[in-house]
Amino acid sequence: MGDIGGMAEKMQSFFLQEVLSRTHIVLKEMLEEEVGNNTQRNRFTYSDLCVQVPESKLRPCLLKTLESIFSLMRSYYAIMSFCPEAKNNTSQSASGTSADTGRSHSSAVVNQDDVAATKSDRMPSSVSNPDASTSGTDAPFYQLRKDATKLVAYTFERGRRNLWQLATSRLSVLLACSAVSSTSIYQFLKNYEDLTIFILAGEAFCGFEASEFRQKLKTVCLNYIVTFHRQNIYALKMVLEKESWTIMSAEASQIISLAGLTGDGAALISPTSGSSTLPKDYFRGNSIATNTGRQNNGFASWLNIGNPFSFKLENGSADSPKGNVLFNSSVGNGNNSPFDEENEDLLADFIDEDSQLPSRTLKTKIVKGNTSHWKDGDISSQTGSSLSLLRMMDKYARLMQKLEMVNVELFKGMFQLFGIFYHHIYETFGYQDRSQSGKPLPDSQSFRLKAALSKITQDSDQWIKPQNSLYPSSSSLSIGSTIAQMDVMPTAPPSSMFTSYGLKERCAAAETVSLVARVLNRSRAHLHSVLSQNNTSVVEEFFGTLVDTVPDLAEHIHRTSARMLLHINGYPDKIANAKWEVKELGTDHNGYVDLLLGEFKHYKTRLDHGGISKELQHLLLDYGIESIAEVLVEGLSRVKRCTDEGRALMSLDLQVLINGLQHIVSSNVKPRLQIVETFVKAYYLPETEYVHWARSHPEYSKSQVVGLVNLVATMKGWKRKTRLETIEKIEAAA
Repeated sequence: MGDIGGMAEKMQSFFLQEVLSRTHIVLKEMLEEEVGNNTQRNRFTYSDLCVQVPESKLRPCLLKTLESIFSLMRSYYAIMSFCPEAKNNTSQSASGTSADTGRSHSSAVVNQDDVAATKSDRMPSSVSNPDASTSGTDAPFYQLRKDATKLVAYTFERGRRNLWQLATSRLSVLLACSAVSSTSIYQFLKNYEDLTIFILAGEAFCGFEASEFRQKLKTVCLNYIVTFHRQNIYALKMVLEKESWTIMSAEASQIISLAGLTGDGAALISPTSGSSTLPKDYFRGNSIATNTGRQNNGFASWLNIGNPFSFKLENGSADSPKGNVLFNSSVGNGNNSPFDEENEDLLADFIDEDSQLPSRTLKTKIVKGNTSHWKDGDISSQTGSSLSLLRMMDKYARLMQKLEMVNVELFKGMFQLFGIFYHHIYETFGYQDRSQSGKPLPDSQSFRLKAALSKITQDSDQWIKPQNSLYPSSSSLSIGSTIAQMDVMPTAPPSSMFTSYGLKERCAAAETVSLVARVLNRSRAHLHSVLSQNNTSVVEEFFGTLVDTVPDLAEHIHRTSARMLLHINGYPDKIANAKWEVKELGTDHNGYVDLLLGEFKHYKTRLDHGGISKELQHLLLDYGIESIAEVLVEGLSRVKRCTDEGRALMSLDLQVLINGLQHIVSSNVKPRLQIVETFVKAYYLPETEYVHWARSHPEYSKSQVVGLVNLVATMKGWKRKTRLETIEKIEAAA
């Protein structure tokens, strides 16, 4: 044969050329309608053809490309693992090693593959039939053939990485087309499954981890997730803008299955007929690349199953949603297959405008097998937007299990969806309308609520305040930064948020956000298990910053509702402008007390006829009394001049108010007005005690304490230096 080394190099070059040729031919044949006549198709390069792949042809093109490359890998491996002893040793035991079995099967593959068949046809008859010229294994010809086989196998083994890298580079060009990001979530998951199988087979073929192509696949997943996440944000904002904040029926709530969030049976990957015979070890992630050293037989098990992509091409119905459901219909105990429910959930990509629920592919069915995540009271608090949000987050949780390489980005997407929902409820029901008062009341938001809103604004400013959006570098692929480059939808101005909804809707909003938080808290352990140990801080940040602060948000909404319904924002100025500089204390109280009692009576009447539960009525009554206490303190802190008799009049007003409120409500109101009595008594403190008093009473704002000090200093004739030093110390300690 002459130059055996040269022959081996030419054979390897032939396989490399076949990768280029076959992948190009696949696209030319598949895109016959899109490209036009044969002359035009011949002028297009492979990259040009990839750009023109439509969404409808993406999966067939990908499967055909994978099938062709896998066929070449089988032929290449068959030549690399060919052993002449396996053919001549007819007395070989049937209990041979798995390596011999793989090689024997590989030699059969060579005869079936057209590449190997061409090679066999071109060999001389004396070479193809060594028995014609010699009868012993020690003959020179046999030894020459044995040495030539070893050299070819060594050359092929050394160059298999080149074949793999060329094949993956061609696939990378195909995966860069726009159709990959625009395909449906179901089709994308099928493509991801096929590419994962191909990577595992390739790692077994090469004997090393395909880190570059895995990174390419991760980039493809990230790009798809960005598009998918943007669609879900648009859908959520659409639902929120059309939300009526009315409680949904129990039947509507029961169609939602949250198996992905709660971990009650969400499948990691939906099996198909074509992948059911794949080596089980590879689905556990045991790649051949994890073993060091030379692995000659890692690909042998893949030869036994045939070409997995050929089956999928021949049985195209198995890749359709109906085909997959039919295949999985025999799985389970007679109820709906978990894969059926899961695939139907993933297909629900749109929101129905009438019901505000994700659309279903088939008629609605009541989910009976996965209702363990619902607890008493949960269903009664559902609204259309909360159902939509939970459905979206459940879909994200399912995808976190399927797309493990990008599950952190998916979790961050869940984080942002809940943040947008959280912020919308705050803007709609927690915004304080201060237009009725010349001077605003002190901010009653808790520190945790402020921190949560700050975090949401920082991460989702592009969606909640589009006019302030900043566009970061396009090089980043994370969800949090990439969505800044997308078009955003306008939000409603805060001025219209207090005329659209009544008490019942406001209470429903507070209840529904609390419901979502309860469901998320039950999914906390499951989400920890899905993410790796290195990413647990992301989960804790989400729960610590947002989910755990939902009670603060609900309380703020109820307090805001109480303040709105009481209509007492203007009373601090009325209290401050009352006559407090009196010389004698009479038996009559100030008129604002009667006005406050009248407002509270109307407030209780509104609660009685508001269509809310008794529990919420009692809660809002308590918040109403506390709102009156806040108004009293704020008004008294704005008083400019007051005598000792005026301070006694303040105590009289407070006692009359307590007695009047006690006739309206059954609970003891005096403890809730203790904050006012303490503030009034501080008028009699020595001038050296005010700094310590301010530090020990953080419930009063800095402006309220400063107002008290200014009043006392004016009426008791403090030195200017003493007053300024006291105020300076109070402000420094605040």
